[in-house]
Amino acid sequence: MNPAKLIDHTLLKPNATRAEIQHLCEEALQYGFCSVCINPVWVAYATELLKESDVKVCTVIGFPLGANTTAVKTYETQDALKNGADEIDMVINIGALKAKDYQTVLADIQSVRKASEGHILKVIIETSQLTDEEKIKACELSAQAGADFVKTSTGFTGAGATAPDVELMRKAIPASMQVKASGGVRSRADFDAMVAAGATRIGASSGVKIVEGK
Repeated sequence: MNPAKLIDHTLLKPNATRAEIQHLCEEALQYGFCSVCINPVWVAYATELLKESDVKVCTVIGFPLGANTTAVKTYETQDALKNGADEIDMVINIGALKAKDYQTVLADIQSVRKASEGHILKVIIETSQLTDEEKIKACELSAQAGADFVKTSTGFTGAGATAPDVELMRKAIPASMQVKASGGVRSRADFDAMVAAGATRIGASSGVKIVEGK
C-alpha cells in the first residue's frame, strides 16, 4: 500500500499564503497524495495547478465551527464546485446534534449532499466535542443523508483523531461508507494506527513526513 494515496495533504491555517498553497500542490504532485485539502478561497488556484494530474482538490464547508446556516453551507458548496473542487468536507451543526435536534442536523447534511451530487462528501463530526453516543448518532445521520465518509475532526479544537474513535465510527456506518481520520496524525505510527482502526483516508499537514517515515 502506498500511504500517499490515502492522504489528503492539508493546509487549512487562516494565514496560508499563495506561495504556501503552491508548495502544497507541488508536494502533492511529487508524492502522489490523494488530494490537497484547502480553504475555499484557494480552490480555483489549486485546481489550475493540479489540472494535469490525478491529485484531487478537497475543500471545507462550514469550517471550522459548523455553525453557518444551511443556506450558507449549500451556497459555499456550490461555489467551491464551480471553482473546481472535487471533494467536500463539511462540518455538522454540532450544537443541534448535542441538543438532540436531529432533523436540523440531517437536513443540513442533506442540503450539502444535494449540492455536491456526483462528488465525494465527507461529514466532519468533531469527535472531541461529542460523547460516544453522540458520535454514533452523527454517523447514523451522515449515512442517512447519503454521505460518502464520516471524518473525525477539524483539527481546530485542540484534539484530533484517535484510534478508538475511528473504530467506533467504522462500526456505526454501513460498509458502503468510509472513515477519514484527521487532526493530530503526524507520523507513520499515527497513520498506521488510524488505518488499523478502519480509516481509509487520512487528513494530515504532515503528509511528507508520514510518507518518508519520519
